[in-house]
Amino acid sequence: MKTRLINWTGALLALAAGTRPGLGGEATLKVGDPAPKLQTGKWVQGEPVKEFEKEKAYIVEFWATWCGPCRVSIPHLNDIHNKFKVKGLVVIGQDCWERDDSLVAPFVKSMGDKMTYRVALDDKEGSEKGKMAETWMVAAGRNGIPSAFLVDTKGLIAWIGHPMELKERLIEEVLSGKFDLHKAAAEYEQRQKNEAQLRIVWTVLSRAVQKKDWDTATAKLAEAEQLLPGDERDNLDLTRFNILIGKKDYPAAYKLAATVSDAHKDNAMLQNQLAWQIATDEGIEQRDLALAETIATRAHEAAKGEDAGIADTLARVLFLRGKKEEAVALEEKAVRLAEGDTQKSLQKVLDSYKKGELPRAD
Repeated sequence: MKTRLINWTGALLALAAGTRPGLGGEATLKVGDPAPKLQTGKWVQGEPVKEFEKEKAYIVEFWATWCGPCRVSIPHLNDIHNKFKVKGLVVIGQDCWERDDSLVAPFVKSMGDKMTYRVALDDKEGSEKGKMAETWMVAAGRNGIPSAFLVDTKGLIAWIGHPMELKERLIEEVLSGKFDLHKAAAEYEQRQKNEAQLRIVWTVLSRAVQKKDWDTATAKLAEAEQLLPGDERDNLDLTRFNILIGKKDYPAAYKLAATVSDAHKDNAMLQNQLAWQIATDEGIEQRDLALAETIATRAHEAAKGEDAGIADTLARVLFLRGKKEEAVALEEKAVRLAEGDTQKSLQKVLDSYKKGELPRAD
């Protein structure tokens, strides 16, 4: 299920970058370049956009129904849409790498008022990956979703990255014509170079973690910090937390977890990951379940109580803390929110709680 603990030793780069997608091959599409033309398939929702109009800005966000992080970022993107649509921003949810296009329309309908912006399928005629995926994602070296592109009022790409990292201040600057595209392009180019060095650092770091060589891991983490922009360095906190857990320095680990949680109260996915790990990581010998409950509660509140996996996390923490009736009630809600195989899995968890048994953490 979505709350499953990440095997961090095998995914250090993903953890360090938070939810930011990795980079693929050498990019030919960069910040400062003209935006590729729109080659969408069927429009599932909203008025079709055939081309970029001058004096309007656009967010083209790539996502898929099967992508868990995409589901988390959709409400955030919808908030941006609602705030800036009257100022000339057009948001396009560009479905890509979809396994079954017929799932998209029902998914969008189920999201209701949390996904009110335009949504389009990819054009796969003569293109296995989809024309938008090829001319945007592949061209930009992006191999993970969600991934977003901000197009300025002149049809030039102003920003590329994870939609949760797109700052409202940047959107305002683009819409007002005050955005320094030349500076942004130079910074993006430097970031691409740093990414290449970063991959090397993470390879060494990963090996150090596997060998439990915590001194080397800590040193490489410091190197990685220098390669990231200042506003992205806090994304390393999850990796730093994991190193402290590996060293069994629990006081420092939980102090960091509390600090990270305090600083990102609205980030449901981050809060959920922290709480789930504290509650379920088999390598942890001293669990701070009170902290886990605080963090899991924040995740549940940030998700507005509407995410099954996050509700499941909080229910487990409550059960571990002896609050069994609350755990059962919350797990019942998680079952109602879930669908398909996830619902079946959560029902088994619920059945265990009702018997007073703690099920295995999947």
